Amino acid sequence: MTDQNVTAAAATNSPMKKLKEGDDNNNAVNGVKSISSVIPGWFSEISTMWPGEAHSLKVEKILFQGKSDYQDVMVFQSATYGKVLVLDGVIQLTERDECAYQEMITHLPLCSIPNPKKVLVIGGGDGGVLREVARHSSVEHIDICEIDKMVIDVSKEHFPDVAIGYKDPRVTLHVGDGVAFLKAAQEGSYDAVIVDSSDPIGPAEELFKKPFFESVAKALRPGGVMCTQAESIWLHMNIIEGIVENCREVFKGSVNYAWTTVPTYPSGVIGFMLCSTEGPEVDFKNPINQIDVQENQIKSIVPLKFYNQEIHAAAFCLPSFAKRVIESKAEN
Repeated sequence: MTDQNVTAAAATNSPMKKLKEGDDNNNAVNGVKSISSVIPGWFSEISTMWPGEAHSLKVEKILFQGKSDYQDVMVFQSATYGKVLVLDGVIQLTERDECAYQEMITHLPLCSIPNPKKVLVIGGGDGGVLREVARHSSVEHIDICEIDKMVIDVSKEHFPDVAIGYKDPRVTLHVGDGVAFLKAAQEGSYDAVIVDSSDPIGPAEELFKKPFFESVAKALRPGGVMCTQAESIWLHMNIIEGIVENCREVFKGSVNYAWTTVPTYPSGVIGFMLCSTEGPEVDFKNPINQIDVQENQIKSIVPLKFYNQEIHAAAFCLPSFAKRVIESKAEN
């Protein structure tokens, strides 16, 4: 294994994606720099989005390296977290802790409404969100729009327990731009939209602005729900404040912030913005739609590892510093 920088590409389709420096380590987009790298035996993720800290995993073997039209793709076997998917130098998922993200971003919204039937996933090319949506026997159709086919193919090969969602007959895959797909969606056509997005910096910034949220709201039925990743309360309260403000201006139903723990994400925490459109009331904090595991249509799907009703309710309990900021937006 030789020293190498993980090179740069901008993309907008998976959780916690960051903008990378070029090989000269001098380029930056919107002031965001990352210098994630593989040195003999270790992968380290370093970025000015979390200055003064880094997270490293011991590498046993690099299993795949490639460059798609959008980003650099790498898979390696780690010593403690199993296989790891890295896009543009940023850890997207590991076999050990992916359940905490995939299960929560999916079941927080879907367990909050009765009998969801039609679901749209923006991003999520690894297939983990699909796997979780497929647990809901009421769902009749699942659209997924992912821009990078290499991510899909690599995930199917190296993360079959995650990408198993693609095998569900209810899934229709659309390879392309999720923003354009959503704009073209029929009004009121979805019960839920799950946005498995990158950070709201650079090319993905529009995914957290009012026009995008307006497209989501338009595509949802009355009382329909959206869930999008919404950064870490330990690192990005200024970003979260803007997301909350935009969502409260657009969504006329419920607007809530929840969070979960993912050890291999920066700070070990990631949040979710959950919103509903005007219509039947949605109480995100009290789930009403239990998952019937016995009726899963993918018979080989793995059991739930993280999500349960107790952790659903607890996800909305915020530390005081975050609660003050988020609730202040509700009062304005």
